[in-house]
Amino acid sequence: MSVRRLAPGLVALCVGAVLARALAVSLGFNHLLLAIALGFVATNVVGIPDRLEPGIATHKLWLGAGIVLMGASISLETVLEVGGVVLLIVLGVTAGTALVVELLARNVFGLADRMGSLLAAGASICGVSAVVAVAGAVRAREEQIAYAAATVLLFDAITIVVYPVVGDLLNLSGIVFGTWAGVSMFSTGPVVAVGFAHSEVAGQWATMTKLARNALIGVVVLAYASYYAREAGGGRPSIRTLWDEFPKFVLGFLGLALVASAGALSSGQLDAIENAYNWLFVLAFVGLGTEIRLNDLRSTGVTPAIVVLCALLASSVLSLATLLVVL
Repeated sequence: MSVRRLAPGLVALCVGAVLARALAVSLGFNHLLLAIALGFVATNVVGIPDRLEPGIATHKLWLGAGIVLMGASISLETVLEVGGVVLLIVLGVTAGTALVVELLARNVFGLADRMGSLLAAGASICGVSAVVAVAGAVRAREEQIAYAAATVLLFDAITIVVYPVVGDLLNLSGIVFGTWAGVSMFSTGPVVAVGFAHSEVAGQWATMTKLARNALIGVVVLAYASYYAREAGGGRPSIRTLWDEFPKFVLGFLGLALVASAGALSSGQLDAIENAYNWLFVLAFVGLGTEIRLNDLRSTGVTPAIVVLCALLASSVLSLATLLVVL
C-alpha cells in the first residue's frame, strides 16, 4: 500500500494523539482513555471519510511496535519473582474461560458449535484477533464471525469503563490490577489502556500478562482445527499453524527486555524509548476507538452476549480473588 494512500489517515491519528495529550493536561484525565474516546466520537458522531480508513487501520501496527519497545522498561528480576504464579493463573483462567463458554454455548443456550468456539476463543485468548484466527481454522460462516466479533467488541467497550472504576474502589496495587486486567479482559488494546490508566506498573504487568495469553493463540487454533477436522473426517492440520498464528511481536518484546536487563542501554536511550512507546500507544488507541461502532454493538445477539457475560464474571471474580491471595 502506497504512502500517499496511508498519509491522510496517519495524519488523523497524529492529530488525535496530540489532542488527547493536550486534553489530558487540561482535564486531568488519562490520555490513553481520552484517545479511545476521541476515536469513538470520530467514528460514531462525526464519521470517518473513506480516504482516512487505510491510514487509521495501521493502528494495530503502532500498538505492536509500542509493545515491543515497552520491553526495554521491564524488570526481568521482578517478573521472575512472581512470574511462575502469574503464568499458572494465566493458563488456568484461559482454559477455564474457554471451557465455560463452550459448555454454556452448547449445553445451556443451544448455540451452534462453531459459534461457541468463536466466542470461547475471543473471550479466553485475544478478542477479535482470536475470533478471526479460529474462524479460518473451523470454517465458520460469515454471520457467525460477525456476531462473535461484535460480542467481543461490546465487552471491550464495557470493560474499558468498568475495570478502572473497580480498581480504584478496591485500591488495587499496580501488579494486582495489571495482572487481573491481563488475565480476564479480552483484547490487547483495552488491556494496555486500562493498565496504564491505573499506573505505569499496572500497564507493564497488564501487557506482559496479556502477551502470555496471546502466545497461546497458535495452540488454541491448532486444537480447534484438529477437532473440527476429525469431526469432518479430514486430516490433522500441520504444526506450522502454531507458528503462523503466533504473535511475532512477543519475540521483539522479550528480546528488547533481555537487552535492557543486560545493561546494554543507557538511561538516555531508555527515556527515549519510553517516550516513543507512550506516543505509539496514543496513536494506536485513537485508532482503536474508531473500531467501537455503535451500530455493530446494537447488532449483537442477546444470547452470545449472555454466554460471554457469564464467563467474564466468573473469570474476573475468581482471578481477582486468587491474585489478592497470592500477590
